[in-house]
Amino acid sequence: MLEKYFIARKKLYPQNVKGKFRQLKSRLNMLFLSIYCFSPFIKFERGSSAPNQAILIDITNSKIYFFFIEIWAQEVFYLAGILILCAVALFFVTSLFGRVWCGYACFQTVWTDIFIAVERFFQGDRNERILLDRKNNFKKFYKKTLTHLSWIVISLVTGLVFVNYFNDSQALLKKIVNLNFKEMSLKIIGWISGIGFMTYLMAGFAREHVCTYMCPYARFQSVMFDDNTLIISYDKKRGEERGKWHRGESFENRGHCIDCKQCVVVCPTGIDIRNGLQMECIACGLCIDACDEVMEKVGLPKGLIRYDTLSHLLEPIPQKKFRFLQARTFYYSAILILVSSLMLTSLIYKPQIETSIFQERNPLYITLSDGSIRNVYNLKIINKNHEIKQFSLAISKPNFAEIKISNHDEKNLTVPAETAVDLKIFVTIPAQKISEISEDRILIEMILQDLATQKIEKISTIFIGK
Repeated sequence: MLEKYFIARKKLYPQNVKGKFRQLKSRLNMLFLSIYCFSPFIKFERGSSAPNQAILIDITNSKIYFFFIEIWAQEVFYLAGILILCAVALFFVTSLFGRVWCGYACFQTVWTDIFIAVERFFQGDRNERILLDRKNNFKKFYKKTLTHLSWIVISLVTGLVFVNYFNDSQALLKKIVNLNFKEMSLKIIGWISGIGFMTYLMAGFAREHVCTYMCPYARFQSVMFDDNTLIISYDKKRGEERGKWHRGESFENRGHCIDCKQCVVVCPTGIDIRNGLQMECIACGLCIDACDEVMEKVGLPKGLIRYDTLSHLLEPIPQKKFRFLQARTFYYSAILILVSSLMLTSLIYKPQIETSIFQERNPLYITLSDGSIRNVYNLKIINKNHEIKQFSLAISKPNFAEIKISNHDEKNLTVPAETAVDLKIFVTIPAQKISEISEDRILIEMILQDLATQKIEKISTIFIGK
């Protein structure tokens, strides 16, 4: 019944191919996997009060560590800046080189490529896998079993590496090696299992459907393309009219495409690039390798399928090739430099001591027995340094106001490293001074002074006197 409304999924059997783009893709896979797997285990010394893991998302303490960069919960705008940088960089690369991110660096592409390589290792190349799926015997059972067991191991390792970004990687790895699963929390085990299952599902089964139907990038990438964007292109002027070719046959009065369909069988999304640029194309370049190999065998020049621009393909006599220095190169670069400079400057001059103060509203003020008026405030001091800090707190304006701190000495306040301290402060103005002041709102200025460096932090608030 559903077949009337939906096209049945056609299983793809991508064929292996050799060539420069396949080699580049394999090397990048190894590079990205190495970065992903080993990054949580890189050490970066920050002092005894902070973790020495270079990259750590510490959800418990609401902090993110990335080498010398530390982002606290109240500094979420840095994450917004990073996302803006990533988005602009992605748009920049896409506008110039098409969908190369999808073809070479996307997580889905990398892991799918690895799963296909494992499948090929146990079950053989395209034709062998097709024949294997048509049979039901023990050979098929054990080859499929080995394939899926390997996929599961890769998926669980992926999940394990993922949770290392959120936990002490050394301690967690030691528990895994010693098979000490009892000391691992259910949350960690759940995340390893969850990420592992999704990796197994997406890279093992969903594959090209993630790129075609689930990923929004495939839908809006075309708005960033123009006639000067470098895309995977089939040269119709040279290739048509296509037709079968026999050894020794001349290519006069016919196109160079011999309709071997090698560009189709190697495509990880199963499209025919000869039909023009399509949404499903991830610009991986494997069809170029396949076509170049065929052209070499039949004695024709390579490049029937190639990276090229639409404007170059449509020229009667192709002259202008892809130019990296275009107008958009400069304005995208300007945006990237501007945002990067703002973020870098902000990080360099980021204050290591932050304060916030608010007044208790119930009651607004207290009248003491001698007629003096008292206001109560809550002061938060955040010490982002990796060492203990000591401060003094005093009122600079008005000079007749008195200050007391509950359970602390205002002349020697100790704030531990990487800690936020909440203080209850009592500010009192004598009755005589209250009677001399006509306003019912008085500006209070406090000075928080670092006893070691003598640096001053000014804190302003309002005193309610009547």
